[in-house]
Amino acid sequence: MAHIPYKFPACFAKSSYVSLQQKCLERGCCWSPLSETNVPWCFFSKNHGYSVVSESKPDSTREFSLYRDDSQCVNTSIMLCNVLFVYQITDANQARFEVPHEHVQSLSDTPRGPLKYRLELIQKPFGLKVWRTTSPEKLLFDTTVGPLVFADQYLQLSAKLSSHNIYGLGEHVHQTFRHDTNWRTWPIFTRAAFPNGGTHNLYGHYPYFTCLEDASGQSFGVFLMNSNAMEVTVQPAPAVTFRTIGGVLDFYILVGETPETVVDEFTKLIGRPFIPPYWSLGFQLSRWDYGSLEEVKKVVERNRQAGLPYDVQYTDIDYMENKKIFTYDMEKFAELPQFADYMHDKGQKYIVILDPAVSTGQRINGPYEALERGHAAKAWVTEPDGVTSLLGEVWPGETVFPDYTNQACIDWWVDEISRFHKEVKHDALWIDMNEVANFVKGGINGCTDNKLNYPPFTPSILDDLMYSKTLCMDAKHKWGNHYDVHSLYGYSMVLATDKASKATFGTSRSMIFTRSSFPGVGKYSGHWLGDNGANWNDIKWAIPGMLEFNLFGIPYIGADICGFFDDSTEELCTRWMQVGAFYPFSRNHNAQGYADQDPAAYGFDSLVVNTSRHYLNIRYTLLPYLYTLFYKAHVNGETVVRPVMHEFYSDSETRAVHKQFMWGAHLLITPVLDPGVEFVNAYIPDAIWYNFETGVKITDRKATINMYLPEDKIGLHMRGGGILPVQRPDVTTTYSRRHPMGLIVALNDNKAASGELFWDDGDSRGISEGLANNSKLFFFYIAHSGYQDPNNLKFENITVLGVTAAPALVTVSDGNTVLNLKNLELELGKDYTVNWEAKISANIDCYPEGGENQAKCEARGCIWEFGLIVPRCYYAENHGYITSNKVETPSGITVDIDRNTEFPSQRSRSRDISKLRVDITYLSGRSLRWKIFDPENARYEVPVPLHLPATPETVEENRDYRVQINDKPFGIQVIRKGTEEVIWDSAVPGFTFSDQFLQISTRLPSEYVYGFGETEHPTYKHSLNFHKYGLFAKDQPPGYKLNSYGVHPFYMGLEKSKNAHGVLLLNSNAMDVTFQPTPALTYHTIGGILDFYMVMGPTPEEVVQQYTEMIGRPVLPAYWSLGFQLCRYGYSNDTEIADLYRDMKAAQIPYDVQYADIDYMERQMDFTLDQVNFKGLPALVDQMRAEGMRFIFILDPAIAGNETKGSYPAFDTGIEKNVFIKWPPELSNDIVWGKLFRAFAAFPDFFKTSTAEWWGEQIKDFYNNIMKFDGLWIDMNEPASFVHGTAGENCLGNKDLEDPPYMPPLESMHRGLKHKTLCMNSEQILADGTRVKHYDVHNLYGWAHTKPTYDALLSTTGKRGVIVTRSTYPSSGRWAGHWLGDNYSAWDQLLKSIIGMCLFISGKISITGADICGFFNVAEYEMCLRWMQLGAFYPFSRNHNTINMPRQDPVAWGPEFAAASRDVLNIRYTLLPYLYTLMYEAHAHGNTVVRPMLHEFVTDEKTWGIDKQFLWGPALLITPALDPGVTVVKGYLPYGVWYDYHTVSILPTSGEFVDMDAPLEKINLHVRAGHILPWQKPENSTHYSRQNTLGLIIALNDGGVAKGSLFWDDGEGIGEFCVVVCL
Repeated sequence: MAHIPYKFPACFAKSSYVSLQQKCLERGCCWSPLSETNVPWCFFSKNHGYSVVSESKPDSTREFSLYRDDSQCVNTSIMLCNVLFVYQITDANQARFEVPHEHVQSLSDTPRGPLKYRLELIQKPFGLKVWRTTSPEKLLFDTTVGPLVFADQYLQLSAKLSSHNIYGLGEHVHQTFRHDTNWRTWPIFTRAAFPNGGTHNLYGHYPYFTCLEDASGQSFGVFLMNSNAMEVTVQPAPAVTFRTIGGVLDFYILVGETPETVVDEFTKLIGRPFIPPYWSLGFQLSRWDYGSLEEVKKVVERNRQAGLPYDVQYTDIDYMENKKIFTYDMEKFAELPQFADYMHDKGQKYIVILDPAVSTGQRINGPYEALERGHAAKAWVTEPDGVTSLLGEVWPGETVFPDYTNQACIDWWVDEISRFHKEVKHDALWIDMNEVANFVKGGINGCTDNKLNYPPFTPSILDDLMYSKTLCMDAKHKWGNHYDVHSLYGYSMVLATDKASKATFGTSRSMIFTRSSFPGVGKYSGHWLGDNGANWNDIKWAIPGMLEFNLFGIPYIGADICGFFDDSTEELCTRWMQVGAFYPFSRNHNAQGYADQDPAAYGFDSLVVNTSRHYLNIRYTLLPYLYTLFYKAHVNGETVVRPVMHEFYSDSETRAVHKQFMWGAHLLITPVLDPGVEFVNAYIPDAIWYNFETGVKITDRKATINMYLPEDKIGLHMRGGGILPVQRPDVTTTYSRRHPMGLIVALNDNKAASGELFWDDGDSRGISEGLANNSKLFFFYIAHSGYQDPNNLKFENITVLGVTAAPALVTVSDGNTVLNLKNLELELGKDYTVNWEAKISANIDCYPEGGENQAKCEARGCIWEFGLIVPRCYYAENHGYITSNKVETPSGITVDIDRNTEFPSQRSRSRDISKLRVDITYLSGRSLRWKIFDPENARYEVPVPLHLPATPETVEENRDYRVQINDKPFGIQVIRKGTEEVIWDSAVPGFTFSDQFLQISTRLPSEYVYGFGETEHPTYKHSLNFHKYGLFAKDQPPGYKLNSYGVHPFYMGLEKSKNAHGVLLLNSNAMDVTFQPTPALTYHTIGGILDFYMVMGPTPEEVVQQYTEMIGRPVLPAYWSLGFQLCRYGYSNDTEIADLYRDMKAAQIPYDVQYADIDYMERQMDFTLDQVNFKGLPALVDQMRAEGMRFIFILDPAIAGNETKGSYPAFDTGIEKNVFIKWPPELSNDIVWGKLFRAFAAFPDFFKTSTAEWWGEQIKDFYNNIMKFDGLWIDMNEPASFVHGTAGENCLGNKDLEDPPYMPPLESMHRGLKHKTLCMNSEQILADGTRVKHYDVHNLYGWAHTKPTYDALLSTTGKRGVIVTRSTYPSSGRWAGHWLGDNYSAWDQLLKSIIGMCLFISGKISITGADICGFFNVAEYEMCLRWMQLGAFYPFSRNHNTINMPRQDPVAWGPEFAAASRDVLNIRYTLLPYLYTLMYEAHAHGNTVVRPMLHEFVTDEKTWGIDKQFLWGPALLITPALDPGVTVVKGYLPYGVWYDYHTVSILPTSGEFVDMDAPLEKINLHVRAGHILPWQKPENSTHYSRQNTLGLIIALNDGGVAKGSLFWDDGEGIGEFCVVVCL
C-alpha cells in the first residue's frame, strides 16, 4: 500500500484516538482512515517540526539551534567518533533530567582516521540522515521520515532504517528474535509483571536495538539513553518511532562492520560485562518456599545422590523471619548460619535473596535493627516533601524503600550486607523486586493528582497507570523524581550491591544477579528472565530473551528451568533441563505451592535425571570453553549465547532463527521445544558441522533438515574450524577444575582449526593474572603466562573431528619428550606441536544399531577401542564364515561356507544360519552374479524378473573380470582384468547371515560412489565419512537421510583407472547401507537372501546400459508428456482449472498437460467425481483435449471401505474378486484395514492377477462413463496409510516382523516398520500363488501397482500416454516415470532436484523431475523463477504445490514472470525433438537422458564431483542459477569446443571453471561441438508444434564435423512405427 501512514509516524500515539478526526486536524495533522486497525489514521504532515536557525562546529562537535513556529527553542549537539556518534536534543532554556550513568562519559576524543559514516543535515523541517560511507553509500538512519516533537512531557523522534532486520528493545517477551515491523508498539518502563507472552513492559528498560543492514554483515546500533517511561513503534517503512515522556533525547548511534562489532561498541559505551566466578557457571537449584532448612537439605542430598553436576543452592524469601531482609527464621531455618559450610564441604556454594523493601514492623524477639539503622541514615525514598518516608506494601507488609541514589543509603546497604554475611555466611547475592515493586498503587497513602502521576500522555504500559504496582511518580530520590528515575531503581540497587559485594567478599569475585536492569547493569550483574510458567511457550520464548540480553551486554542470562509457576510435566522438564544445560545461567527454580521439579524429585531412574546428568556432564566438560567466552565478553564485548545470525549474517535464512542458538562461534544448540516431538526443523548454516556427541560430520550445510532428537537428546553440533578446551567433568566445579584438560579440534574445509582458552583461579577479582592460550591446529601456544594453576593441570586428551582416517602414529613434542595422544600430560605454560601419520582403517562396525559400550561390544566377541577410532566396537579379523567346499566350473563357482563358531551369536532374536551356499555365475563377459542363500531352507527371494543372458559366459578370455574366493574369513573378490583393480572385496570381517539380520561389507576401489535411494542426498557423489542411509519405501517427504518413497539398492563406482562398474543387490527387505572412509561399504538387510549383480561398464554410460539390459529398458513416453505440465493439490472447483487454462493460453505460455489431484474425487475416493465442485470437469476436459491439451488424473491404491454396500462399485467388486490384502488365514480372515484421508481403506494386492484385472476394469469404466484422460498419476503407493499398521494399530502375528531385532535407521524407526503403512504380518499372494509377508514385499508395492496401471492405460485409451508413480523399485522405469515427491519451496531444493534426477536416471527411470517451485511452503518470486528455468530442463517438467499455499503457476506472479517462463519454455519446446530422441535412445539402448557430466567426460576427474550442472544427452550443457541474488554462476566447461546457445558464439576457454553471466531472466545453455540437435519451432502445445517443420542445430567441431540422430513417430502410438534418422 503506497499510503502516507506507511511513511510517516502517528500524530496520535494511541489507537483509541483514531476516530477523533477533529482533534487530529486541530493539531495540524493529516487524517486518512484505513481498514488496518494498527495503522495510524492521524499522522504528521511533511512540514511539521523544527527548523535549523544556527549551527556551529567546534572540533568534533556540531551544534544547532532549532526553532518551531510557536518560538519553542531546542538545542541539538552531535559528537563524532570513528564508529559512534552522539545525537542529543535538549531544551535550550532550562535543564532537564539526564541519566546519571556511571560508565557513559562525554566523548571528547577527536576521531582518528576517516569516519565510517557521513551526516547530512536537513534544515527545514529539521532532520538528520546518517549515511554509511560505502560505495555506494547506504542510508542507515533517516529522521526526516517524521517530525521532531519536543514538549515538556512528550518527546518523539522517528527514523527510517535501512532494513527490516531489527533486534532488541526490551524488556518484553518477544516471541521471535527478529522484530515484526508491522506496526508493533513496545512500551519500555520497568515493571514487576509476568512474562506470559503479551507485549507489555517487563523488568528491564532497554531502548536499544541492532539493525543488520544486508548480507555484508554491516550493522548499526541505536541507543536512546533516557530512563523515562516510553514506547517504541516499529513500522513497515521500515522505521522506528520513540516516544518518551521526559528527559532529553540522547541518542548513540554505533556503526559496525558486523553485528558482533556493534555489541563490542555498545558494551564499550555502557561497560563491559563482568566475568563471573567459575563456580557460577555450574548448575543451580532454587525454589520459593522450601518450608524449612531440613527440606532444603533433602533436596541437596537427593540431587547429590543422583550424581548430578550441581554447584549452587539458593534459598528464597522463606528463609527470612516473616520475609524481612537481613533476618533468618530461627525456627524453621535455625541452622542456616552453618548451611554454607555444609555446602562448602562438598564443593558447593550458597546464595541468598535480598529484596529492596524494608518492613516497618518489629522482629519477633526485639527491634528490627536494620530498619532502625536505615531510619537513622535517612536511607528511604520519600514523599514529595523530601522528608516523609514513602510507605508501601510488599512481602513483609508495610515497607519503606531504600533510595540507592543516596550515598547515605548506599553506606547503610553495604553495612547491612556485611553484617548479615557475618551472621549467615553466603557466597553471592540475588536481588529481586527492584523495578521497584509495590503491592499497592503508589503508596499506602495514595498518589496526588498531578502531571507526574497523571501525565498528559501515558505510553502503552501495563495497566495504563504510571504508579501501578510501584511508587508514586512524585516520590523523591537523590537523583530526582521517581517519574524520571523509576527505571533506574534496579540499576542503582546493583551499583550499591556491587559496593557491598566488594566490601563483604573482598578479593573473592562473588557475583550479583538482578531482576530489574538498565544498560550498563551487565558490568556488575547477571539477570534471569523472570517468573515464567511451566509451559511449552515459555521454553521457546526464553531463547529470544537470552539472545537479546546478550545484545544488551548481559551475557550471564537464563530462564527458570522447568518454569516458575505451575507444575511441570516430566516431558517438559526433561526438554527444559536439556536446553537449560546450555543457558549461561543454568538454574532450576519454581514457585510456592507447586510440585518439586529439581531433577531428582522425578526419581533416580527417571528420564529427567538421566538426561539432566548426561547434558550437565557435557556442560561441565565444556565449562573451560564457556568460561573463555565470558572472558572474551569481558575483554572484547563478544556475545556468549550468540544468535546464529551473528556468525552467518550473509545467509538470509539465519536472520529469523530463534529456536536455535550458539555458544560463541563454534557450538550450535538445537533444542526440542514442543511436546511429543522427536523431529525438529533445524537450520544448518554454511559450515562443516560435527555431532558433538558422536563426532560424525553432517553433510548438510546451508539447509533446513529434519533433525531426529528422541526424548533423551538435544542437538549439539560443533563447527569446523574451532578448538574447544574441555575438562573431565565432576559433580561440582570445585572437583572438575582439578581434573586434566583436553581439546576437541574440529577441522574445517581447509583442515584447520583455532581456538582460545582463558584460565585463572576462577574466583579472584581481576584478570591481570590470568592465563590466555591461543590454540591453532598443530600449534598450541601460550599468549601470556601470568597464572600458575595450583593443581598443576595438564592437557590429557586431544580429539580431532574431521580426520578422514584414523592416525597410525601420533607424536606430541615439546622439544625433548614424545607422548601418546590418548594419555597426554601437556602442562599449561608450555608449547607443543601435534603431528600424525594417516592410516586407513577397515574396521567394520559390530554394533550398527548404536548404544554400544564396552560390555555389550565384548559380549558379541568384538573389539572395543574408545577414542579417535570409528567405529569404537568392531569385528575381529576372522569374524564371519569359513569356506568348507569350493567347486569351480567354466560358468562360475559354488562355495559352501560355515559360520566361524569361535565367535558368539550376535542377536538372540535372530537365529544365525550356520551353513550357507554361494553361487557365482559368469552371466556375460561384462556381468556376473553372486547369490548367498540357505541351501536347506527356502527363504524369500525377490519376485522381480530380470533379463539375464540365456547362457553364461564360459570362455575365460571373453570376461573382463576374474573372481577370487578368500577362505577365512570368507569373501568374494572381483578383479578387473587389465588394470588389476579389486572392485569388490568382501573378504573383510563381519559377514553375518541370520533370520532377520544379514550383513556384508566390501572394500571399494575409490571414494567415488554414486547411487542408492530413495533418500535425499546433499551431493551426487557420496561422502564416505561413516554415513548411513536407510532404505524402506515410505510416505516421507524428502529430507536429509530420510527414507522416502522408493527403494533402489544400486550404485555405480568409479575406479582409479577411470573405469566404472555397477552393483545391484536384489533384495526388497528393509535395509541400510553404510559408507566409511576406507573406502568401504556395508549392507544390512533384515530378510531374504543376498543376491548381487555386477556390471562392468567400463564407462558410466555403459554401466547404465548394461544395468537396464538386466532390469528392463525405460518406457518411451508419449511426445506430449514432454511438454510443460501444471498441477496443484487444492483446486477448489473446475472453474479454477478453467480459469488457469484460459490465463495460460492468454499469456501464450507453452503448456501441454493439466492435472487434477484428489480434489476432483467425491470424498477422496478413487473412480468417483465430486458432483458439486467438479461437475463441469468432464466437459472441460473434453474441451481442452479438443484444443490439443492432455489431462491426467491421480489415483491412489487404497479403496475406501466405509461406504454403504452397493454405493461404491470399486470396493464392492474388489470384495467379490478378493483383491484386498488380508491377514494370513491362521490369524484372521479379515482385511487389513488402513486409513487414507477420511476413510478406512482396503489395499489391493497387485501381485494377484485378479487384482490387475479388477484395477483395469475400474480404470476403463472411469474413462468410458465418467471422464476421459490421457495419462495416470499413481500416488501413496508405498503403500501409505494414515494409521500405523492397521485401524486400531494392533498388528496381529509375529511381533519381530513389526519391530525386528535390527532396525535400519529409518524415519520414526522407534515406532517400528508399520509406521504410516500396513502391518508387516499382512499377507500378499504372488502371481504363482506363493504366500508372502508384507514384511518381505513392502518395498515392491509401488512396483506391483505400476504395471497393471500401465497396461490399463494402454488398453483403455489405445495410446501410449504416460504413467507417473511415486513408489519405485528397479525396473519400475519399464512402465512409468517418477517425480521426486513432496519437496519444499526452498533454495536448497533446486540443487537437490538435480542430484535426485541424476540418481533416478542412473537407476533408469528416464521420466523424472521435481515439483517446480516446491510442493510445501510458500514460494518466493526469485526462487520460483529460477526453478522454472531449471525445471524447463527436467525430463518431467511440472509445477505443482499443495493445498492452502498461494498459487505458483507461471501466470500467478505477474506479466514479467510469465514472460520469463514463456521464454525458457519456448527453448524447451524448440528442443523437444532432441529430448524425444534421447528418450528413444534410453528406451532402445539404455542411454541416459539427463546425464551427469562424468558420464560424458569420465577421463576428466574434475567432473566426478560436479552436481550443479547437467547435460541433456551428450550435447546440451545446462548451468542453472541455484542461489538467491546471484547474477553470475560458476560453471565448468569440459575440454572441447562449446557454443553459447543464446548467442551462438564460441566460448574462448574449456577445461576449467568460468564465471557465466546469469541475470534473473537467463539460464546458461551451451551446445557441445561435434553434435547435431534436431529442433522445431515452438507453439503453445506440442499438438501445434509438431505440425511445424523440423530444423537442425549443427555445432561443428575443430575438424568441421558434427553428427546426431532424430527419432520421430506419431508421438503416442503403441508399437514400433517410427523413423530413425542418422544426421
